[in-house]
Amino acid sequence: MIEKKQKALKYDVFAANCPSRGVLEHLFSRWGVLILARLNEGPARFGELKRSVEGISERMLSKSLKILEDEGFLYRKDYGEKLPRVEYGLTEGGSRMAESISRVIEQLYEEMECRR
Repeated sequence: MIEKKQKALKYDVFAANCPSRGVLEHLFSRWGVLILARLNEGPARFGELKRSVEGISERMLSKSLKILEDEGFLYRKDYGEKLPRVEYGLTEGGSRMAESISRVIEQLYEEMECRR
């Protein structure tokens, strides 16, 4: 019989002082969810994100992108050209989170259809 070793949890989102709470807050903020879901479709430039995530201000988009980059969920690629060209995309961890968020969005759509 193979004994399964249980890992001691490093994080407990239910504990008030757990650092995972801040990350969860950033991921599941109104704009964080939408940005990750949009980037799940592929990398995009700032203007493309601004147009596709309707209602977000430039300031909020910039702030949200910075937070998600700092948390390690997306990357910022600066092409270093004379006319600034910057692209945002998902890191490996960001891609995993975005896939989960996209599934939740699809389930939400299905649930809404069932209620019609």
